[in-house]
Amino acid sequence: MTSFELARSRYARYGVDVEAVLAQLETVPISVHCWQGDDVGGFEKPDATLGGGGIQVTGNYPGKARTIDELRQDLEKVLSLVGGRHRLSLHASYGEFGPAFVDRDQIEESHFQGWVDWAKKMGVHLDFNGTFFSHPLADDGFTLASKDERVRRFWIEHAKRCRRIAAWMGREQGSPCILDTWIPDGTKDYTVDKFGYRSILKESLDEIFETEYPAYEMRDALETKLFGIGSEAFVVGSHEFYMNYAARSGKMLCIDMGHFHTDEDVADKLSSILLFDDEVLLHISRPMRWDSDHVVLFNDKVKMVAEELVRSGKLEQVHIGLDFFDASINRIGAWVTGIRSMRKALLWALLQPMDLLMEYEESGNGWAAMALSEEQAILPFGDVWDEYCRRTGSALEGDLIDLVTEYEEQVLRERA
Repeated sequence: MTSFELARSRYARYGVDVEAVLAQLETVPISVHCWQGDDVGGFEKPDATLGGGGIQVTGNYPGKARTIDELRQDLEKVLSLVGGRHRLSLHASYGEFGPAFVDRDQIEESHFQGWVDWAKKMGVHLDFNGTFFSHPLADDGFTLASKDERVRRFWIEHAKRCRRIAAWMGREQGSPCILDTWIPDGTKDYTVDKFGYRSILKESLDEIFETEYPAYEMRDALETKLFGIGSEAFVVGSHEFYMNYAARSGKMLCIDMGHFHTDEDVADKLSSILLFDDEVLLHISRPMRWDSDHVVLFNDKVKMVAEELVRSGKLEQVHIGLDFFDASINRIGAWVTGIRSMRKALLWALLQPMDLLMEYEESGNGWAAMALSEEQAILPFGDVWDEYCRRTGSALEGDLIDLVTEYEEQVLRERA
C-alpha cells in the first residue's frame, strides 16, 4: 500500500472522502497577480517603477522581468510548477502600449489584445485592476476623492475605461472578468473633512457605475482598506464605506488580508459578508506589522480563511486572488510559494472532518471537537498534497528549490 493509500484510509476513518476532495480542489481557480514579476512597475514607459500611492516594494534581487515577453515567460514557468486552475490578474499599467506614451485616461481594449491571446494559449482567464497609483495625478494622495475637478475627471475616465476593457475581456474569454477598484486616497495626518472626501468618492463611483455591463462579462469589486503608507490617519475608501456602498449598489467587496489591523481576524468577516452578499473577492496576502504584502505562507491565518470558505458552503461564490510582491528574493520562487500555499490551505480545509466536527459541537462535546481538530494537525496531509501534485503534473515539494534555481541560472541571471 502506498503512502497516499494509507493517508486516504486514515482520513476515511473520519468520514472524509479524499478522492472527492481532490476532485473539488481541482475546480477552484486562483487568480495569480502579474505584479510580483516586475515589482509593480508596469510597462507604460521604459524603466517604469512603482511610485507613490501608499505601497512600496523593497529589494533589488537580480532577474526582474523588464518586458512583457519576459513577464509572460516567467509566468509560464510559474504555472508549470503549480497545480490546479488559475486566472491571471492584470493591472491597467501592464498593457502593450507601443512606442508612444498612452495615459491612463486613454487606454483601449487593443492595448490588452496580446494578453487575451496569451491567456487563451495558456488556458487561463483574465481579471483586471485599475491602476490609481504611480502617476503624477496621484501624487497628493487623492484620485477619485480629489477636490480638484481636473484630477477627479482624469481618474473617473480611467475607471470607466477599465470597466469597458474588463467587459471586453469577459466576452473574449467566455468567463466574467473580475475588475477590482482600489484607490490610495487618504491623508498621513488627521483631516477635518472626512465626510466631504467620502461624499466626493460616492459621487465619483455613482458616475463610474452608470453604465451597466452583463454579469457574464464582468463583475465589479471595491477594495477596502484601514490604513496605508502615507494614509495612516485617514483612508477615504474604508471598510465601512465600501461595505455600505456595495450593499446599496449591488457591487462586490474585495477583502485584502493586508488591509486590516494585523491582529484582526479577517476570516471572521467572511461568514457575515457571505450571509448577505452573493460573492466576494479575496486578496490573499501576509501583512507583517503593516500593509507589507509579504509572500503568502501556509500559516494559520491563511488556513482560517480557507476553512471559513469551506465551512460556509460558499467556496464557489468566492473569487480567490493573490496580492503580494517581494523584490528581495527570487521572484519566481515567491510566486510559486504563495500560489501553492493558498492551494494547500484549501486542501487543508477540504480535508477537515466537517460532519464529525459539527456533530461534536452541536451535542455540546466541545472538547471532542477540539481534540479532533488537534488530531487533524498530525494526519498525513503531506501525502495527500504530494498526490495532488502528481495528478496535476506540478512539481513535488522536494523538487522546487532545484527547479527554481535551475531557471534562475539559465534565465534570470542572463537579465542581470
